[in-house]
Amino acid sequence: MLSTPSTPSTGISADRPAALRWAERWDRQQEEFLPEREALFDALVDVVQETAGRPDPLVVDLGCGLGSIGVRLLRRIPDATVVSVDADPLLIALGRAAYGDLDGLRFVPADLRRPDWVERLGLDRPADAVVSGTALHWLDRPVLTSVYTAAAGALRPGGVLVNCDELERDHTATPALARLDRSLLAREKARRLAPGHGEGWYDWWERALAEPAFAPAVAERRRQGFEGEHHSDLSSGLDIHRTALREAGFAEVGTLWQRGEMQLLCAVTASPDGAPEPAPAHTHTHNSAPASRS
Repeated sequence: MLSTPSTPSTGISADRPAALRWAERWDRQQEEFLPEREALFDALVDVVQETAGRPDPLVVDLGCGLGSIGVRLLRRIPDATVVSVDADPLLIALGRAAYGDLDGLRFVPADLRRPDWVERLGLDRPADAVVSGTALHWLDRPVLTSVYTAAAGALRPGGVLVNCDELERDHTATPALARLDRSLLAREKARRLAPGHGEGWYDWWERALAEPAFAPAVAERRRQGFEGEHHSDLSSGLDIHRTALREAGFAEVGTLWQRGEMQLLCAVTASPDGAPEPAPAHTHTHNSAPASRS
């Protein structure tokens, strides 16, 4: 069993149906800038399933927002435990109101910029996976390295960290490819949003912060020093994340899924014997399929 940290929470006066409607609006506005979001989350859950080695993995979701990744992960892996972490009191309160009755999902208010965030999770064993979706780019470089280092320490040997985000190439080293990355994303957005734009990121935040039912949580986030939507791009470069993951001590770092700038960046902790696990004998890729017999 996971221990529950004795951290006070600030609630909202919204029932579950109302909270679920806000959560649905959250998902839709996220898709406004991340049209491949569901495909990325599918791939993220695939990685957890492939690497967990057990039917009940322990997963930590960093910068969870309303718990979108945790909800999707538990649909596929119902025996998993997902510890969803975010510093924003409004997002934590709304996530709990919408999904608080979902077995295996627990929300923890913790600021990744503080060195004690892992201790606040109350983990009773090393995590099998640490995941994140479009959240870690708002950390500056030193803090990002610190977070990745702490995450590596919280993972079991052979555990994975999977970051789903919009990460840019080095515009100086590969300017043409960087432009193509951005163009691919723009074209995908144009296709998905052809009928017209819906509620965007700034629209959602403006309306949420003005919602009377959320007043206690909004007051608490202001007391804690949050301003508006606290969205920034302090570490949006792919090389920044790769370097930080290597400095954090991960044994392997690489991209598993990519569409333009959107990608699934994965890092693996060293296994106990230092050797990678062999690929399953029954698995064949296009280029490694056995030759046909004539």
